[in-house]
Amino acid sequence: MTLLIAGLALWWAAHLFKRLAPGPRAAMGAAGQGIMAVLIIASVVLMVLGYRAWDGTFYWGRDPMRVGINNLLMVLAFYCYAASGAKGAKIWLGTKLRHPQLTGFSIWAIAHLLVNGDTPSFVLFGGLLAWAVVEVRVINAQEGPWVRPDRAPAKKEVTAIVITLVIVALVMAVHHAFGVTPWG
Repeated sequence: MTLLIAGLALWWAAHLFKRLAPGPRAAMGAAGQGIMAVLIIASVVLMVLGYRAWDGTFYWGRDPMRVGINNLLMVLAFYCYAASGAKGAKIWLGTKLRHPQLTGFSIWAIAHLLVNGDTPSFVLFGGLLAWAVVEVRVINAQEGPWVRPDRAPAKKEVTAIVITLVIVALVMAVHHAFGVTPWG
């Protein structure tokens, strides 16, 4: 439990540091990017170790319906990531969401809460969902009104959808390789 909570705290701190302490972060210069990257990697390691070691109360399990909903949500989450990654003109979703990557991250967390009904999952995925919501609010407060980007050509949209489906299939294969069956 301690490792998981420490990992979450480190994740929050490393990600919010630039927004909540811009002066100290700017004083770190270019080296700050490397330091933050190491802290984020360390936070992920702590979260994985803490999650795997914590044997908490179990409330619900995987069933075909939840797994199916989870898989659809994961396609949407990865599509949100694709919308955030497009440079210049954005694919359709990127013109509708101010924070497509944080939205995708939130959908990812919700999808995992849906199929993992135990205390460690509530702490891990709930803590990461809470971070994403706080991050959006902090960014919105600092940056003011959003200017919608231009829409990309349809060809870019098709490319984003194909890449999304390929990435989802790869992530499912990795989950399967680690012993977590992603199919209902």
